[in-house]
Parts: sequence; structure tokens; C-alpha cells
Amino acid sequence: MAEAAALGAAAEAAESGVVESLEEILARHRKEIAELQNKEINLKKAAAKGSKAEQKAKKKQVEDEISHLLSELKAKHSEELASRGYKKAETKEKGDLDNLVLAIAGVSVASQENLAKVSKSVKRRVKRAQKEAEREQRIEEEQTSIISDRIVENKTLEKKLEPLGLVIREIKPDGHCLYRAVEDQLARGPDHHISPHGYLELRRMVATYMRENASEFLPFFLSESKAEADSGESLPEVFERYCDEVEHTAAWGGQLELEALTHCLKRHIVIFSGSFPEVEMGKEYKTTARGGGSPGPSIILSYHRHAYGLGEHYNSIVPAEIR
Repeated sequence: MAEAAALGAAAEAAESGVVESLEEILARHRKEIAELQNKEINLKKAAAKGSKAEQKAKKKQVEDEISHLLSELKAKHSEELASRGYKKAETKEKGDLDNLVLAIAGVSVASQENLAKVSKSVKRRVKRAQKEAEREQRIEEEQTSIISDRIVENKTLEKKLEPLGLVIREIKPDGHCLYRAVEDQLARGPDHHISPHGYLELRRMVATYMRENASEFLPFFLSESKAEADSGESLPEVFERYCDEVEHTAAWGGQLELEALTHCLKRHIVIFSGSFPEVEMGKEYKTTARGGGSPGPSIILSYHRHAYGLGEHYNSIVPAEIR
């Protein structure tokens, strides 16, 4: 287990007489949190097997276990930081930060009451440590909150999908996730079991459509601050460079790319999320009860704001019985 390995490493360091610096402790804390995040991913993948009821029970067990491990890890981190001068107060967050600053600066917390009497050099050292302490505390808080934020978001999303008989189909978490999720949806059409468009081809289609319809995208391009005002390039040049990145790199896709996809494929797209209400795009392509004029059923995706420590992510949404 990651936490056991971390404890073992700390114990070995103590036995060998090697004392970790505060920076090394904080770096190890970040590593331990990342390991716990990876453990959660692997457990959830293993739980995505069996009947719907079995998957639900396994997922609940995973969430409970991760929540318990996270609490233990946070307690261990607080104890270790306290040993270096950082004390976890329940009602005085500023005091916590002040203690961490002193610890980084090498000043004993016990002498905090006499800080006014210490030398000017110590005061300068404390001041230099202020920014570093704030940064380290922010990293700690952000990393320890990622797992709990993801659990809350996923539970909210599952509550939306369950009454509809839908579940999440996990897509590889990388910069291609939007296009991979759409590729997975296309492979689930009534006429084929393999997508007619791979994710790289979808990228080319999106880039081509955006270039050919630049006037439709430039206002949104500007509003999303994708244009670099001081780059020295004209707006069309910046937009062309952006389209090149869409086509040739693993740049993450968002609203602009979804807008292009719905028109390229002439398909209605629905995005579910645990962070905001459902979003529909391309309603003009929505299939009616009698078939309509759309070439296929709706593409259904999920958007995750707190996914895998990487930030935003897209998955494919499928009926529970064919997961």
C-alpha cells in the first residue's frame, strides 16, 4: 500500500539518522497524495466489472476506503509538519501559516512570542520564507482536496445518470479524451461496431471545420482569451496556430471543439456533469421518435472538472446493460 510504503521510507530515514528537511517532507507529502490518487483510479477500474448492483457496491467500498485512507494520510502529514514547527490549530488558520513560515525560516515555534526581540536577520529570513510557506500550504490544500472533490462530483453525476439507466464508460485520461470519448460513442451506433472516425481523424475534421468557418469561431476564441494580445501576431495568425494545435497535438478540447464536432458529424451532443446542469449542442440534429433526418443517435458525454489530478476530463456515457 502507498501509505505503508511512505511510512516505511520515513522509518528507514529515521533509523539511518538522515533527517528530512521541511522541503523534502512537503515533497514526500505531495508524492504520497499522488500515490493515493493512483490507487483510487486502479480500484475504480477494478470495480467496473460485474452487474450494475455489484459495480455500485464495489464503488461505494472504494469511496469509503479512499476517504478513510485520505483522513489517515492528512493526520499523518499534520503530525509530521507539527514536528517541524507547523501546528494544526482548529480555529486559527493564520496562526498555522505563521508557524509554517517560522519552520521554513528555521525559527523555533516556541519562541514565537518573542519574535519582536529576535535579530533583524531572522526577521528578514522569516519574510523571505513567507511566500514559500504560502505556496507550500496552497499545494498541500489543493492536493488533499482533489480526491474529496472528485468523489462529490462523481456521486452527483451518478445520481443524474442512474434514473436514466446510464453509466460512465472510462476513457483514457489524456489530452485526446474528448475525441476518444466521441470515437467511443460513434462506435455504438446501430450500423457499426467500429467508429467510422478515429480520434486523430476527428481532430483533423475539427481543425478543418474551424478554419473553413473562422468567422463563427473568432468571437468565442476572443472571449475565451485564447488570443495572445502581446504576441505580435494578427488574430487570424493566432487562430490558425490554434487550429494547428488542435490538429497536430494532444491539446485538450473544450467548447469550441465541441461546437465544431456537432456540425462536422451532424449529431446532437449532450454533456452531463456533476458540476453544472446538462448542456446540449446541435439540437437541430437531434433524432426524433420517427428517425428524423439525423445520421445517428445523440452523442452523450460526461465532463469531469476534478478528474485524476489532471483537471478537466471527458468520458463516454452508455446504457448500463452494454457497458
